[in-house]
Amino acid sequence: MDLALVILVVVVALVFDYINGFHDAANSIATVVSTRVLSPGQAVLWAAFFNFAAAFIFGTAVARTVGSGMIDIKVVTSSVILAGLIGAIVWDLITWYYGLPTSSSHALIGAYAGAAIAKAGVASLIPGGWTKTLIFIVLAPLIGFALGFVFMVLIMWVMRPFAPSRVDRYFRKLQLVSAALYSLGHGANDAQKTMGIIAGALFAAGYIHEFTIPFWVEMAAYSAISLGTLSGGWRIIHTMGSKITRLQPVGGFAAETAGAVSLFTATSLGVPVSTTHTITGAIIGVGTTRRLSAVRWGVAGQIVWAWVLTIPASAVIAAGMFYIFWFAGLP
Repeated sequence: MDLALVILVVVVALVFDYINGFHDAANSIATVVSTRVLSPGQAVLWAAFFNFAAAFIFGTAVARTVGSGMIDIKVVTSSVILAGLIGAIVWDLITWYYGLPTSSSHALIGAYAGAAIAKAGVASLIPGGWTKTLIFIVLAPLIGFALGFVFMVLIMWVMRPFAPSRVDRYFRKLQLVSAALYSLGHGANDAQKTMGIIAGALFAAGYIHEFTIPFWVEMAAYSAISLGTLSGGWRIIHTMGSKITRLQPVGGFAAETAGAVSLFTATSLGVPVSTTHTITGAIIGVGTTRRLSAVRWGVAGQIVWAWVLTIPASAVIAAGMFYIFWFAGLP
């Protein structure tokens, strides 16, 4: 892989990272906007700052999993990486257009896998790396749901003696903390996926001789996702913030805290989870503490179908792109 191709791969990867932040901005700010604790402009600034701050707190375990633990590095070429990135970008833009909060993470790993399979077959996949990821596809929303439900019940029990207006005043301030924590978790887990792709390209091209994440790659990835969050994906924010269930500041705090705990745990374990699945599950968990009918299950069902389709759809798009590159003679 020559220098020009490496530069192209890095640029496209950072474009994906930007779109990831843009697409997933709803995850970080939907609750704090829907509860009117912050205006949309204030919320994206708050989230983008903490997306970037994650660079100085978390390691690179997720980046290592994505870059060398899911696809056999020997089959990685410029066409595989570019096809994977383009497949993920296309799926993100389609789901953004329809306002569906799908997982950019699963779009990326699905597309990367689809391109690798198109080149070298299913044997190019590393089963161990996929096992954790596939398990967490199911676990992430369930953990988010359970924690959101439990946190909300605990808060309601502890705050019983206080007047609703006083509770609302407390949690309007506390929601700034929970939104910051969630944005840290979002930046840490999602930016690292792009780092892993870029490091894989550098390793395959011989620019790094062992699989490590250069500091400039970390800074570039965190900057790109933060700028994407700053741009905000307003269509999805509406779905996440008000279409699933109505939230008050206390509910927003519970959902964001549940999401943050889930993401911190997964990131420390090196598992590339879906921030979208996690926060959606937490929002539904909070909503069900009022009553089951407080959740718009029809909207939730549409979101789940989009989740189910994400990996296979992005894989098919990426495989198609790989064959286009192959016919064009791209290595």
